[in-house]
Amino acid sequence: MTTRRLKIAIAPDSFKGSMTALEAAECIERGLRRALSNLSVRRIPMADGGDGTVQAIVDATRGRLVRATVHDPLGRRIRARFGLTGRGRRAVIEMAEASGLVLLEPSERNPMRTTTRGTGDLIRAAVGAGAKTILVGIGGSATNDGGTGMARALGVRFLDADGAEILEGGGGLRRLARIDRSGILPALAGVRIEVACDVDNPLTGPHGAARVYARQKGASADMIRTLESNMKHFARVVRRDLETDIDPVPGAGAAGGLGAGLMAFLGAELRSGIDLVADAVRLRGRLAGCDLAITGEGRTDGQTVFGKAPMGVVRAARALGIPVIVISGATGDGAEALLHHGVEACFSALSEPMDEEAIRRRGPGLLADCAEQVARVLALDVGARRKRR
Repeated sequence: MTTRRLKIAIAPDSFKGSMTALEAAECIERGLRRALSNLSVRRIPMADGGDGTVQAIVDATRGRLVRATVHDPLGRRIRARFGLTGRGRRAVIEMAEASGLVLLEPSERNPMRTTTRGTGDLIRAAVGAGAKTILVGIGGSATNDGGTGMARALGVRFLDADGAEILEGGGGLRRLARIDRSGILPALAGVRIEVACDVDNPLTGPHGAARVYARQKGASADMIRTLESNMKHFARVVRRDLETDIDPVPGAGAAGGLGAGLMAFLGAELRSGIDLVADAVRLRGRLAGCDLAITGEGRTDGQTVFGKAPMGVVRAARALGIPVIVISGATGDGAEALLHHGVEACFSALSEPMDEEAIRRRGPGLLADCAEQVARVLALDVGARRKRR
């Protein structure tokens, strides 16, 4: 008599600074196989729409990375990447690749000048590669320009009262008199833009782009007041010229107003990052038929339940009646909350504090070791059930 294979889906997020989501899944699988011989595994690299999303979706769909020459936040030419899924019809972009704070030295940070033009360059490159759907992750921006730089790269013009182009960056918006969309890239027609956005900030006001986020991008108190005034003016011109009120929309203020710009100029839809990634990797369909799902991340704590990748896996698995185990690099305060949201058990791969270099060096082995211990417990349970038969 043959014994049915145990089917396990391994769907972790990346372990920041240590492993990509695919590498983490491979480590977990390696540990499981040490103790479970009759095992069938589905590796499903995951992300939540932020850092690591491009790599995770490319890995999960057997797609490919594409490099393009773009403008950084200060207009310098750099090389950045985006992803194409297996069939090449969907592109995945992280705006931080071209317009992120990490691209600037602390002394260079100035949201009066920084621009999202490079994000528009990536969108143009993705359309040129044949993508019909583009997923844009908009975390980690260095900008506060309302997405005008992005739109410029795609052919939109922002004109002053004399018909001249205004300066790029959040500082130039005060001179905006008219928006001209007539030259927008024709190939964008029929392309669907989806935005991974997990904040609900409006464009302006106490919780808007400038007042909440501009300081960390290098703005002084005076700059913040100017940026807020400029963004209010920008919203009024958009409402008049494009007949759309972006100011109060939840998420419009994300990435210095890039959320608003993507909606206003490209008709984008803002969605939960984990939901977008789950759709892109066909998570629910790939979980179907599994006996168990294992997810994880670098650190699991009380924030994990608020839209991070493991919770997306938990929700999809629960809908299918599949139990979930979390194996993370470390667990912190509030991790026990997952046990009230459908998780059977949480495990930490680290047994002692380590510096970043030690985690990079030892993390993969420790993750595999932790997965092996989980597998040994699973083996006991599987053996007991078989004896009862």
